Amino acid sequence: MPTKIVTYRCQEEQEEQLSHSMALSSQIKKKKFKSSDEEASLCEFYPIISGDVMSVKEILTEPKFPRHRTWEVLRETMADDELHQRDKWTLFGNEAEKVEIEVIRNQHEVRKRVDRMKLRREAQRKASAHLKFLEDLSMKAPDFPIPLRPHTVWEGMAVKLSCTIQGCPTPHVTWFKDDVPLRVSSQPWNYKLLQKFGLNTLEIRRCSAADAGEYKVVAKSSLGEATTFATLVVNSYQGAETGLKCTRTAVSVVESEALFDSTFPPSFVKEGDTLVLCCSFSSPLLPFQQDVSWFRDGVPLSSSGRVDVRTALTSTTLTLKGVHKEHEGLYSVRLLGRDGIKEHSAFIYIKDGPAAVVGAPGSPLEVECSDVNRDYVFLSWKPPSADGAAQVQGYFIERSELGSLQWIRCNDVPQKLCYYPVMGLKENVMYQFRVCAVNQAGMGRPSKPTHPIFTSDPMEPSRTMVVKVDAGREIVIAKDQLESQIRVPFPPTDVHVCELTDSYAVISWTEPDPRGKETLTYFVERSIAGKESWHLASMDMMVRSTRFAAFDLQKGKAYCFRIRSINKYGISDPSEPSQPIALGELLGVPAAPHSVQAIPDTERSVLLLWKEPKDTEGILGYYLYCSEMGTSDWRTINNKPVSGTRFTVHGLRTNKEYVFRVKSVGRAGNSRYSEQSQPIRVKAAKVVPSAPSGVSLLCCSGSEMVIGWRAPTSHGGVPVQCYYLDQREKSQSVWKEVNVKPVRERVYTVSGLQQGHYYQFRVFASNVIGISKPSGPSEAFLCEQWTMPEPGCPYDLQLREVRRESLVLMWAEPLYRGQSQLTGYVVEISEGEESEDWTAVTQEPITDTHLKISRLQAGQTYRLRVSAVNSAGVGRPSLPTEPVAAQTRPGTKDIEIGVDNDGFIFLSFEAPETEDEGQIKWSKNYTEAIDAGRAHLETKQNKSVLTFSAASEEDLGLYTAEMMDRPDISSSFSFTAEDLERLMELSWQIRNPLIGLRSEGWQVDVSEQGAVRLWLQTEPLSSAAELRMILNDKEISSTPARKISFDRPNGLVEIVFDQLSKEDEGSYTAQLKDGRAKNQFTLVLVDEKFKQTLAKSQAKRRDWKRRAGPHFEEFLSWTVTEDCEMIMKCKVTNVSKDTKLKWFKDGMEITQAVFEPSGVSTFTVPQVTKKEAGVYRAVVSDSRGEDESVLELLDTEFDKLMQRLSKQCALSAGPLGIQCTATGFKLYCSLKYYLSYTKTSWYFKEKRIDQEERTKPGSSMQKVWIEIFNPTENDKGKYTLEMFDGQETHKRTLDLSGQAFAEALLEYQRLKQVAIAEKNRAKVTKGLPDVVAIMEGKSLCLTCFAEGDPMPEMFWLKNDREISSTGQYHIAHDKNSSTITINSVTMEDSGNYSFFVRNTYGSQTAYVTVSVYKHGEKPRADAIQM
Repeated sequence: MPTKIVTYRCQEEQEEQLSHSMALSSQIKKKKFKSSDEEASLCEFYPIISGDVMSVKEILTEPKFPRHRTWEVLRETMADDELHQRDKWTLFGNEAEKVEIEVIRNQHEVRKRVDRMKLRREAQRKASAHLKFLEDLSMKAPDFPIPLRPHTVWEGMAVKLSCTIQGCPTPHVTWFKDDVPLRVSSQPWNYKLLQKFGLNTLEIRRCSAADAGEYKVVAKSSLGEATTFATLVVNSYQGAETGLKCTRTAVSVVESEALFDSTFPPSFVKEGDTLVLCCSFSSPLLPFQQDVSWFRDGVPLSSSGRVDVRTALTSTTLTLKGVHKEHEGLYSVRLLGRDGIKEHSAFIYIKDGPAAVVGAPGSPLEVECSDVNRDYVFLSWKPPSADGAAQVQGYFIERSELGSLQWIRCNDVPQKLCYYPVMGLKENVMYQFRVCAVNQAGMGRPSKPTHPIFTSDPMEPSRTMVVKVDAGREIVIAKDQLESQIRVPFPPTDVHVCELTDSYAVISWTEPDPRGKETLTYFVERSIAGKESWHLASMDMMVRSTRFAAFDLQKGKAYCFRIRSINKYGISDPSEPSQPIALGELLGVPAAPHSVQAIPDTERSVLLLWKEPKDTEGILGYYLYCSEMGTSDWRTINNKPVSGTRFTVHGLRTNKEYVFRVKSVGRAGNSRYSEQSQPIRVKAAKVVPSAPSGVSLLCCSGSEMVIGWRAPTSHGGVPVQCYYLDQREKSQSVWKEVNVKPVRERVYTVSGLQQGHYYQFRVFASNVIGISKPSGPSEAFLCEQWTMPEPGCPYDLQLREVRRESLVLMWAEPLYRGQSQLTGYVVEISEGEESEDWTAVTQEPITDTHLKISRLQAGQTYRLRVSAVNSAGVGRPSLPTEPVAAQTRPGTKDIEIGVDNDGFIFLSFEAPETEDEGQIKWSKNYTEAIDAGRAHLETKQNKSVLTFSAASEEDLGLYTAEMMDRPDISSSFSFTAEDLERLMELSWQIRNPLIGLRSEGWQVDVSEQGAVRLWLQTEPLSSAAELRMILNDKEISSTPARKISFDRPNGLVEIVFDQLSKEDEGSYTAQLKDGRAKNQFTLVLVDEKFKQTLAKSQAKRRDWKRRAGPHFEEFLSWTVTEDCEMIMKCKVTNVSKDTKLKWFKDGMEITQAVFEPSGVSTFTVPQVTKKEAGVYRAVVSDSRGEDESVLELLDTEFDKLMQRLSKQCALSAGPLGIQCTATGFKLYCSLKYYLSYTKTSWYFKEKRIDQEERTKPGSSMQKVWIEIFNPTENDKGKYTLEMFDGQETHKRTLDLSGQAFAEALLEYQRLKQVAIAEKNRAKVTKGLPDVVAIMEGKSLCLTCFAEGDPMPEMFWLKNDREISSTGQYHIAHDKNSSTITINSVTMEDSGNYSFFVRNTYGSQTAYVTVSVYKHGEKPRADAIQM
């Protein structure tokens, strides 16, 4: 009986161990080892087991190792099985310890192997880099050390033309005969080309007269080109010539680094739209600059499903699809330069998208998930900036399972605070959440969905331990397996409140320990504090997490909570009650900021400052709002709260006034608005002026110097009021003040100077803001009296009316006139900012002190200077002006002239909107004031009108208008006699009625026969209307050749010429009078207009006559066929049997054209190249006449043809195919004809493939391909070829996955092994000479080198028999060479020797003939003497 019991217990233990080992084996995981210089955690080597889980070491019987308290519980509950369980676990612990020790040993062994592999790869990398460095050092342009030599042979003889070539990289060699590439394939029996070890040989076996000529060899490489040539004379007396020509590629210069060219400004994007930011560079990116980085609020951005970052050589683009308000912020792009990182930043504003309901609030933002549990998650978010038509009442939370399009509401009553606990979720499910704000108008747009979260037990990782085993595997042991004997669970512990608001409380607890193997759920019980009346709080809800949100609590009462654990075996005892819990106070909205202040920043932005409230607790940020003065429309500035107390507001209108206010943002909502800021006009901030410049000496009397200077380029937003001067002697370093009182003019006389001393000066500018920085020190001026005969330099050069092609220069006459009167000025101009190449603007000196300079190049930068002229010559030039770009300022308008409604002539000038209101100053001829008696001025805002009382010739002249304190805003108008006459007539027409015109003036028509008709139509006239026709101031009447008709009821005046002639050129005026109404209409039919009309008449007359003979019905045109051929076509009609048609291209006749009897003539070009560009002409003629058609296939027309060809070529492309090579895959596409005009791009998984180390695209005349080197599983996927023909994109795709990829990869590996075998095959690297001669009695030593992997075996043979190292033969093997020594050779040692090498991949043999000769004899002629 006892035996049976023991046997039964052993069987139970074996079955239990077997099931336990099977459960453990199912949890084995693979492991990847890392090298010692890579990051590796401690758990990679030794098992790390959580502290609250039983480890293997706990199971071992070590007395000093602390016991886990699970053992204590098990000892109390299962005392009867304690000894049995201890024996089982001891056995398991011993076995596990053995496994652990073996795993550690194996891990160390694997680590050593990985380290060796790492070192080998590093050595190979350094070796390849060193070889590449040596190769770069050995770079040499092609050269011919031994060029071709001329030869003269007789017919039928053989000849060899040879030359040697040097160069690195190896040059490409091409042979030419009489400048035509030599093709050996045309006569393989006669020609033979050999190329070996740099020796190139052309062998002609039987020369003939046709072989005579000039032979040339061209060697090309990336470093240049070399040519050698020689003449071959076959049975000829002609002299032979030879020569050598080399060209070398110039060394490239250092490229300039790329800088930012055009950048993105602050932008506004609507929620849901696509944001595209682009920056272009001044030049292509250098290799070290191509890592361009994008950032948002300092956080790097990279390409993802929503973000697309693309960087080309000349631009970089960031595309963000479906933007949300969370994407608002400061976007930056950084470019690496030689001097550091260059950065451009701009703030991007995200505006609220269209509301689902009119008046609804905006969408919340930054919804975040925290405290994720099995069926519970805690959400928090930030309120929207726009409340809509009413205040936000609360929020609805929605959830959706990942992959489902259905959104389910989580709360029935709007949640007022910006956080909410969500219960009742499914376990092990991916969820997304979103929030919608609600007000009286309805529910607004939903927020951006959260990132997917996975509902699971957060304590699960702490209930597992990992044991490392051999072969990189892991055994995962769950704590549940160690606690499988637990049946009825224990109660939870540590019941407390973790979240408390005025409407709910979230209760948290710790699960029982030990928990047991079975899954736990919980009951939550509640009781009023102080009473033992416990009620179920969770009701019908199954609580899986250690969190519970209680919503039905009453304010003013305190509650206690306790928890019970539940599993399939039963319900535990209740836990210890929590501390009394009462609902918290209502969370109030934060206080509003104060002291809002706006400060000018730029013409389109202001800097907004405010102070935070005293209590800043709970403030998440601030929302800003603005309104234009005079309106009640408040606009939200930012839709994402800003954290600081200052913000730059962009997108404002220049010169408009705005007010601002701010809100605080908190979890309970937004605060009330702050008080409004003071109104501010948007304009650039006022600062001190920039420094003056151009300090110059205008005159010197010996003790006084007159100093002049240029005004500051920027007055800082406030007019410059005065200037201050400093001086110092050249030998001193201390500056002294010159004037205490401010100087308003830019000229000042400095007195009290010592003659013969050198002085320097500098100038300060001042406005109401302050004093500018000083100008640069002037050059040292010598104080001595001027007595030179030439005049001094003009000064005060000013630029006005700067336009795209012209500008006006003004200046003041020199203070020193020389010893005679001034006779004029010479104005010079220089292109560029620093060029000293000066060119006179006018051929003769001018007398005015202003000049309009025309014919400038738009966008070009110029400088100007002026010199005065008197009878003694040209004086010293003025200082040049500041560089000015010839471009029109945006918004610039010129002076307009017209007649008002009362018939008065006026000049009008409208200045663009500026930051400050300024006055417009009018002048005549740049200097004279406007006579108030002859004109009056009226100015409204930025528009000024000068109206003449009674305009006459006294008012003629040049009128200018400029904005005071802004001379760059200026314009001029030359009021001429023609304008006066025209406007006086217009004024008279306004004051007197005129006959109205229905047609657009005189019209000119030409009939098919070449007749010319001049006509105009007025409003209907009475029968009493009169017409006088004037031609060149003479009245004319109707004649047979010139018929004049006047249809009064229709107001039609006609002049018809049967044949227009030169005598009919002139001005035609029709003077009409109908009662008091008068009018006259003039047609100026002279010069170009008359010539065009006459030519058109003659052309139509000729065409009419032309049609009497053969002529073109369809003129020359071209088409592209499906076979990518170009066909030119024309069609003639009215032909006879004598009619001939000829084609010409650039004057040369084309004989390949086809002329069909139907009149259609075609010319077909099978393959179009650049040679086909030109002018084509077709001429048809016979005895009746001649006609021609011309087609200019140049420039745009030729580009159009190439585009059409590219499209047809792309359409002819076949499907993508794959070809396996020893280096990888080659994806190709066959075309009928491939043009370089067609732009091709390859894509892998919708991402463009740029040329890199593993890919290399290429093309030929009929194929496009891309090579993928060393393919891996990562190269599996969809490949796309895009061909862009200039207008459309054509695609071909290949799905390289599944069976197709497996077969291709298998073929690649096979070819790779073949290549490796060929590479590693045993080879003789340095062979033996063909014949060796040695005198009898000497010793012969032959050495041969071999290579291969593995190192080959080497043998020496004589007459195909192996030679052993014995007797007179001595064989020595080195690492990669073998040497045979024959001591005291005899005549019997003559024979055929060979060197044989072999390894696992193959073998090779090198042969040598040994000839032994006796003393006094001559060796063989073809042998090498040893």
